[in-house]
Amino acid sequence: MTTETPPHETEPVTGFWRLVPEPSLDVVRRWGWASVVANIAIVVTGGLVRLTGSGLGCPTWPQCTDSSYVPHSELGIHGAIEFGNRMLGFVVAVIAIGTWLAVMRYRPVRRDLRRLATAAALGVPLQAVIGGVSVLTGLNPWIVSAHFLVSPVIITLTVAMMRRSRTSPYPHTPPVVRALATASVVAVWLAVALGTLVTGAGPHSGDPDTGRNGFDETVISQLHADVVFALLGVTIALVIATRVTATSRTLRKLAAWLLAAELMQGVVGFTQYFTGLPWVLVLIHMFFAAVLIALVTAVYGERGTPAT
Repeated sequence: MTTETPPHETEPVTGFWRLVPEPSLDVVRRWGWASVVANIAIVVTGGLVRLTGSGLGCPTWPQCTDSSYVPHSELGIHGAIEFGNRMLGFVVAVIAIGTWLAVMRYRPVRRDLRRLATAAALGVPLQAVIGGVSVLTGLNPWIVSAHFLVSPVIITLTVAMMRRSRTSPYPHTPPVVRALATASVVAVWLAVALGTLVTGAGPHSGDPDTGRNGFDETVISQLHADVVFALLGVTIALVIATRVTATSRTLRKLAAWLLAAELMQGVVGFTQYFTGLPWVLVLIHMFFAAVLIALVTAVYGERGTPAT
């Protein structure tokens, strides 16, 4: 049995859409890549805000201060860092809109791509609002964690959109590979979610006067590490399974890249823990978390259909 990509539909181009050039699938993918890169970048700049204690560099929202949308000299470097992160948010929004327009204008109509692009675009204002709430609540650690997690969700939606834009048939994959790919997604997301709780319990609160989430830092860090070990085990099994069964070359490569990224992330994570959480290493750790989300989504998307 051969499983093809979702059916295409035709739809006349009228009104406003006549003003938007019709893109190719390659153009749609380029917009998708730009969105992934921009969202990884905002994870890094958001981490910089928190790790440098600049979370309240702009003490209100949506303005920076009660009287201005831009920081003034009295706010110093903290104001500049926080404001820079907010400005990058506008870049992310522009790219999300561009991606959405490209998908909506693409012909023949791909409703699966439209749903993913729309959800990703709606994630941008949602993240802005949650970010504003985090500022207005004095960087409540739970809200800050939720603010961070929106970016991985957008990355997931965008990578899934790019994966589904392929025109070749979905590959057939043995059940064990499909199960391990699914388990890797669950493990990565659990590790990332627990990582936000570790940060919420640790010293990098975003502002010296901000409270923590109440978890014991040692206990929650150990739980996070346990999940990471489980993730490594699942991914090693996935890499082996892709090499001893009939799977696509792309899936084999993606599984190997996922394992390599996890190993690098693990080295950074243990190093930061045993060296007192230097902010540079924590920032690198956040970067790899975003990369892992993109890679594991690609792996899951390449898992294909059940072999017959």
